[in-house]
Amino acid sequence: MASDSLQRRIDALEERVARLESAPDAPRDTRSTSWEDTFWALEGLRRRLTGRGEVLFTGSLELPTGERYEWQQGALTDGLLAADWAEHAASYAALGHPVRLTLLRAVLRGTRSAAELQEVAGLNTTGQLYHHLKQLTATGWLQAEGRGHYHVPAGRVVPLLVLVSAVVPSGSHQETE
Repeated sequence: MASDSLQRRIDALEERVARLESAPDAPRDTRSTSWEDTFWALEGLRRRLTGRGEVLFTGSLELPTGERYEWQQGALTDGLLAADWAEHAASYAALGHPVRLTLLRAVLRGTRSAAELQEVAGLNTTGQLYHHLKQLTATGWLQAEGRGHYHVPAGRVVPLLVLVSAVVPSGSHQETE
């Protein structure tokens, strides 16, 4: 059974490599890629570790709105394992509804007004919309920026995309080297 799982993972990796290599604008570097080149972020993290480990996430991106974000956050493993995860359940719960995820994606893409968000989410009433917006603003995933307009706070953009990238099926996005 474990070998079936391993074979599926190998097949998926081979398929992803083939897609990357056949992309029209894929770089054509004939040099072999070393472990350090492939896992440059991981190697950099390893060089600075002193304890039992650290989790690091980082990102540099431009949204369709033209807004640029660069973010890096790290946490020591011991601290993460010692923390009371239940204290943060509301933040995760706010992301646990399809309408809220649709709203967040729309805001990141540039839809900011409540009227446009209601239409994008396919909600029938403003009461339904504001119920979801209240959950997202109460947990810090959204902020109101004037009357009826919303944005994702700068310190939440990359963390939100990290969470999404952790659960989106691997065929829907590409891992970078």
